[in-house]
Amino acid sequence: MKIANGNEIIQLFESWSPKKLACMENDPIGLAIGTLNKPVAKVLVTLDVNEQVADEAIAKGCELIIAHHPPIFRKLSNIRTDTPAGKLYEKLIKNDIAVYAAHTNLDVAEGGVNDLLADALQLENRQILEKTYHENLMKLAVFVPDDYAEKVRFALAKAGAGHIGNYDSCSFSTNGQGRFRALEGADPFIGNIGEMEMTDEEKIEVVFPHSIKNKVLKAMLNAHPYEEPAYDIYTLAVETNEMGLGRVGTLKQPMTLEQFAQHVKTQLDVPCVRVVGDVEKTISKVAVVGGDGNKYIYAAKRAGADVFVTGDMYFHVAQDAQSIGLNIVDPGHHVEKVMIKGVAEKMTTLCENAKITTQFLQSEVNTEPFIFI
Repeated sequence: MKIANGNEIIQLFESWSPKKLACMENDPIGLAIGTLNKPVAKVLVTLDVNEQVADEAIAKGCELIIAHHPPIFRKLSNIRTDTPAGKLYEKLIKNDIAVYAAHTNLDVAEGGVNDLLADALQLENRQILEKTYHENLMKLAVFVPDDYAEKVRFALAKAGAGHIGNYDSCSFSTNGQGRFRALEGADPFIGNIGEMEMTDEEKIEVVFPHSIKNKVLKAMLNAHPYEEPAYDIYTLAVETNEMGLGRVGTLKQPMTLEQFAQHVKTQLDVPCVRVVGDVEKTISKVAVVGGDGNKYIYAAKRAGADVFVTGDMYFHVAQDAQSIGLNIVDPGHHVEKVMIKGVAEKMTTLCENAKITTQFLQSEVNTEPFIFI
């Protein structure tokens, strides 16, 4: 077991919530303040970073804060320490506390904010509400001497190639003869310099997502006996690894909109909610988007949702939802606090598996700016 460097911690974090999933233009994600090039024994997980959270991190001896909402959302023209923001940045820097922000990438990630909200609302049969990310499948065709075909197939499968739906180790093979002549300077596995050679070979074809291309090629080259393997690689017009914002699913048991609003209050731990719609209407299918989901009312309607759970609902957007027959339950933006417990638990598990002793502490500071009277 070891205390990890900050870069190792973030590498683990980005293994399940990578930056490439961010879906907002110029989303200021990643390292916002300080350095990761240091040992990190304690990490504070928080929704927001304000001065009270900074004081909490100092008191608890944390070297790193992982936040959902970026502490620097717009480009700075100056850092004045006589302003609230400047005072916060000064305190964090003087106490050598780094801040890393995971915003819309954490919204989209499997197990991220929207899945955590769907978990809390006990939604079943979940699907993505709005697709924001996908990869194209690629195909590798490699020519291998018969005696080594199984070894190469195994290496490709271990690298993640050939995974189709609920099946893995998928491949297709055809047999034929390979012909070649080794030139001066070569070190042929079969045959001699300057002589034509023919050998029985197997053509192995596998598919894989673009993101693991380098890993698959490295595995193939390491397992292949030839000095210069012959292979083809294609990008296919087939999409895979679809991910996106929001979730839509069904309740275990139908309930009225009024009952569902009470369910949201209880499950998301909020004092009140705003509701649009007929409170006697039966609710079965639910769409949810953490934070501000105003622009997704039509996606929720297309998905067949009876009700849309999201925060910061605008007056005129609420009227638009009403006009298309979509019920709304608005529990506020701060319900994204579910990420505090979710991220801390996920990172604790990842670190335990990696034999890392770094602790992940859940912020106890309430960053909700509103009070309800």
